[in-house]
Amino acid sequence: MSELIKPQCKYVITIGRSFGAGGRELGKLLADKLAISYYDKELLGEAAEKAGLSKSLFERNDERAPGILGGLSSLSIGYSAIAWYTSPGGTTADTVYQAQSDFIRRVAQQGSCVIVGRTADYILRDLPNVFNIFLHAPEDVCIDRILSRNDCCDEERARAALRRTNKLRAEYYNYYTDRHWGQADTYHLSVDSSTMPMDKLANFIIQYLNSFLTNKTK
Repeated sequence: MSELIKPQCKYVITIGRSFGAGGRELGKLLADKLAISYYDKELLGEAAEKAGLSKSLFERNDERAPGILGGLSSLSIGYSAIAWYTSPGGTTADTVYQAQSDFIRRVAQQGSCVIVGRTADYILRDLPNVFNIFLHAPEDVCIDRILSRNDCCDEERARAALRRTNKLRAEYYNYYTDRHWGQADTYHLSVDSSTMPMDKLANFIIQYLNSFLTNKTK
């Protein structure tokens, strides 16, 4: 087992992921091993409540970019901490995104944590000690994982869900940032989750994180 880091500084691990690559499983493992907070779709739902949004509205627009004619906030919305989402000028998807952005900044400032998805790497890009990971795997491996957790009932539907979800995630990420989803140079570490068991991968990432934080504090 990898030695766990005990840094004096706060740090954040963000995990971008392709559908079925195991981003949630890895995120929970890292949070457990490091004894830090973990945030994903369910916990980020708190952002909807704080912004006065219904849960169903939040779920419909979570990690969904606005339509072509939607919102004027592309490329800049992740930058400002101003809570403009009460303005009638934003689209529903923009409203959800800004609520999430404010929540992500708040929890990152409160203490060390793991955040899965939601362009957290971009939202927190001006903060120190933010370590960004992208997790991917071959399509067949992702499909097996999707089926094993009963997200889909057969391989054909799993493959369709995989491609549709990845397309939506890419459109969402590319719309709200000046980066490209999954592009290696956008992240500190891009990993194929099929190359080792998830527990071993988590330990490897902790070792890498140790070096990352050590170099940051030199």
